[in-house]
Amino acid sequence: SIHPSIHSQVGPYANPQEAYEYYELPYCAPDTKHHPSAEDARFNSLKTHSMAERLGGHSLRHSGHDVTFHPGTDTVKSESCTTKPLTQHQAQRFAKAVQHRWFYQMYLDDLPVWGMVGEMLPPDAAGVEKQEKDDLDRLDHLGDIEEPGNLKPYVYTNRNLIISYNNDQIVKVDLTSDPKSLEEIKDGKQLTFTLFVSYAETQENFHSRFDRYLDHDFFKHPIHWFSVFNSFMMVLFLTGLVALILLRTLKRDYARYGLLQDIEEPSHNELDEDGKPLVPEDSGWKLVHGDVFRAPSYLPFFAALLGTGWQLVILTLGVIMFAVLGPLHGEVHEERGEVLHAILVCYSLSSIVSGYSSGQFFKIYHSTTAKPKTGEPPSSLWQITMGITVLLLPTVTSIILSCLNSISLWYGTINTIPFMVLLKLFFLWVFVSVPLCVLGTLVGRHSKLVGTVGASQFPCRINALPRPIPENVPWYGKPEGLIPLAGLLSFGSIFIELYYVLTSLWNYKFYHVYGFLLGVYAILAIVVGMSSIIVVYFCLNAENHLWQWTSFFSGASTAGYVFLYGIYYYNFKTQMNGFLQFSFYFGYMGLISIALGLLCGTLGHFAASKFVRAIFANVKVD
Repeated sequence: SIHPSIHSQVGPYANPQEAYEYYELPYCAPDTKHHPSAEDARFNSLKTHSMAERLGGHSLRHSGHDVTFHPGTDTVKSESCTTKPLTQHQAQRFAKAVQHRWFYQMYLDDLPVWGMVGEMLPPDAAGVEKQEKDDLDRLDHLGDIEEPGNLKPYVYTNRNLIISYNNDQIVKVDLTSDPKSLEEIKDGKQLTFTLFVSYAETQENFHSRFDRYLDHDFFKHPIHWFSVFNSFMMVLFLTGLVALILLRTLKRDYARYGLLQDIEEPSHNELDEDGKPLVPEDSGWKLVHGDVFRAPSYLPFFAALLGTGWQLVILTLGVIMFAVLGPLHGEVHEERGEVLHAILVCYSLSSIVSGYSSGQFFKIYHSTTAKPKTGEPPSSLWQITMGITVLLLPTVTSIILSCLNSISLWYGTINTIPFMVLLKLFFLWVFVSVPLCVLGTLVGRHSKLVGTVGASQFPCRINALPRPIPENVPWYGKPEGLIPLAGLLSFGSIFIELYYVLTSLWNYKFYHVYGFLLGVYAILAIVVGMSSIIVVYFCLNAENHLWQWTSFFSGASTAGYVFLYGIYYYNFKTQMNGFLQFSFYFGYMGLISIALGLLCGTLGHFAASKFVRAIFANVKVD
């Protein structure tokens, strides 16, 4: 059988998004039946891609190599071609590629291999002695050379492609560059490139052929296990702390307010657990009972934020579960664009969740079915809420991706999203996502699951005028003093896993430990909820009844630390450079941080809402 060799990209190793077509460098086309001069040649023809593949930057073209698979043969096949004399411009392009550590990527039978373009060596060098196992390992140990000095650019002209097979199935592909074939790049020089193809029989199983790409030593390092265990212990500690402090404190509060059920009226000389007399207080969270269930400011926008947040909660859980169940339907790292495909499907279907959540929350705090007073126009706030929910995340995402796509188009990289793919995305949003979001809003608006409409469903009546918020309170009673601490606590539970995720995104590694990710996701949800409850309790105790935005920002502040960590990672953990890679890195990190902020803010508000309802449900107001 014949397996066409398909080149994916060529570009600087330090910049994953700065990837170009393979023949952007002045390589020559192999002299095979696919040569451009041949009839019906497939040279440089574009492979059929899915929408997710194009979104992921996979633009695969036929390399022109004609690799014929003959199991059981020991013959070595070679394919050669010779360039025309290099022009000054072509020589400069090769020299720049070698100086900045460019590499190329090739797929054979959907197995990726990587190779180096060349080396920087002293003049008249006889070659280079490689200590690394392959070109990709060598790329990890080399750095960009800003000032070449007396070093000259040399290009590899001979490559060895070793195909390992088991019966009639290809299970391993290795590509090595021959150090003895290094040729110095000069104007007017002709270069002869040769690909040697050989075969080797192996006993490795076909179903495990991707295991060699998964870097188990990195992802399953003891530090990774320890970080998850450490985060789990943090959850236990934080949960215990919340239970101890709040239950003990709330018990004292209830006792002081004379609100504990099944307890006799305390006498004047009755003492609490600390030996203090139980006397009524004129401060504390009970005093804001008439304002605590007041609608938050900017209600339509806040409802849309919560709706979008719940959509992201479901979307993230769905994608992680899809990846965890990989052994049942096929591992996600074995198919290009599989994760992106899952994200598109889960986002579209989960749009009904965003509509339902925002519509239901808006209904709780604003009676959308109530008739307006005589002479007043009908309320249109619920339509505004629905519109913001539909447009919020797609608008932010579209702005960021449009900017990045324009930059990519200007540079001519393969990461440019074609117009037809953008059109398909638009149709997917218009005909699937938007109708589901509208349907969810209507269901949430008319849902009877939340009880009666309006203020009567709350444990306490809402005062006509809002209570003034005291200004002279300690720092731990002010939201601006507590919110950063809550975000820091949540970030501390995920930052080790964040390192592994960022390394997978920006350093050519296949992330596959989705069980870890699922566990950390659960830990994050618990920590965000607990920290938001603590923040809200301290603010209510300071008689600040504006707890809804406070609880949202308590969770959302985690995203600020994630973005700051992204800045640290860019400067100290990568060698990225140039405007294009800078734009892509911080564009995607900004989008990730915004999505994480909405997700964590929603979880924080959910936990705080349950807490507030629980403590005020037992309050007896005269």
